[in-house]
Amino acid sequence: MKRREFLGGCSAAIAAMAGSRISGFAFAPEGEANQIFIYVFLRGGCDGLNLVAPVNDLSYAADRPYELRVTDSGDNEGLLLGNALSGLDFRLHKKAPELKELYDSNALAIIHAAGLTNGTRSHFDAMDIIERGSLDNKNLSEGWFTRYLNSTTSINSSNMFPSMAISASMPTSFLGNNSTLAVNNINEYKLRGDPKYNDFLRSFYTGKTLLDEAANNALNSIKYINDHLPKDLTGKVVPYAPENDSKYPENPFGKSLQTLAQIIKMDMGLQVASVDYGGWDTHEHQANTFASLTEGLSKSLGAFYNDLSNYHSKITIMVMSEFGRRLKSNKSGGTDHGHGNVMFVLGGDVKGGKMYGKWPGLENQQLDNSVDLAVTTDYRTVLSEIIMRKLTNPKLGYIFPGYKEYKPLDFISGNDLKVDYSAIK
Repeated sequence: MKRREFLGGCSAAIAAMAGSRISGFAFAPEGEANQIFIYVFLRGGCDGLNLVAPVNDLSYAADRPYELRVTDSGDNEGLLLGNALSGLDFRLHKKAPELKELYDSNALAIIHAAGLTNGTRSHFDAMDIIERGSLDNKNLSEGWFTRYLNSTTSINSSNMFPSMAISASMPTSFLGNNSTLAVNNINEYKLRGDPKYNDFLRSFYTGKTLLDEAANNALNSIKYINDHLPKDLTGKVVPYAPENDSKYPENPFGKSLQTLAQIIKMDMGLQVASVDYGGWDTHEHQANTFASLTEGLSKSLGAFYNDLSNYHSKITIMVMSEFGRRLKSNKSGGTDHGHGNVMFVLGGDVKGGKMYGKWPGLENQQLDNSVDLAVTTDYRTVLSEIIMRKLTNPKLGYIFPGYKEYKPLDFISGNDLKVDYSAIK
């Protein structure tokens, strides 16, 4: 090998390792059963009153222009939901037929008037507080996912690959965790250049320092993933083929979920994963933008769940945003930052086909600050029910510092353990 080739390969490989954002990596034995929690974040502040709406609420009809509300007839006629809240006629946006099908099949539960209880309307503050998991301490050095991973007994760090972010960068929810992989496309997670550079690089990292450990973990992870990607007779990686004729949309969110489905089927011990879907900050010209985003959300989740039909008993998917939008529209054909919002939970053990929570109403005196849907369900209550019943971790006081109000909504099957509200992992 020429010196230039060797140095070029080293540089490319080191760049690949740096880009992987990995400093610890392990795997479960193939085929090992485990629960998988998928956390979908709609960044930008999704308009929950345009996604799941009480169409016969007089205040809703009076305060929203026709183009920004769901109706019971006409061009914006929504998809009727059974078992709704407060006897109201709640409907999904017309661009969400896949979500309606999942709801009707009892796989999807809807929690309305949920969210962050401190009332901030700042994107940065709301997302940061949600992902760190504490209303009171904004200086936490770890995200809530990291504290969950640190405190759970269901993960054996010596033989499991527990966490992943389908993203170009690491979300704050994994802040402080050194074993989470952030990746956009699993087929591109590889050394740039000849694979033989792997052995050359490994020979440089034979010590016991953190750098040696990080380098070897990255090299091991690259080799493991690429060894398990399906290949043709020539050794070329074959394109991923979704099952059950599932068709993912050609948008970033659809591609992210397709990547995640591929990873789940590789049975590497994944337990928690996060996926972002951005663009929901609809201050202007909301009608068309929101319809397109909603269609992407519905089609992507529908394809993902259909593709993973053999994993329904293992997976739980939760969808949320940092806050909702105001009841009344602005002068630019959009809606400004609000408060209460809608959350979705999807999975084989979800008690779906029903709406959960307490509906506060939309009359002026019922609104938060007289402008926004009020929050009646703390988002941590929804997360905690999943963590307790599906991931069997009762250490809610450590995962969500300061949280002491767990009262399950009973939207998912499973047993509640005795809650540990202490700050000790």
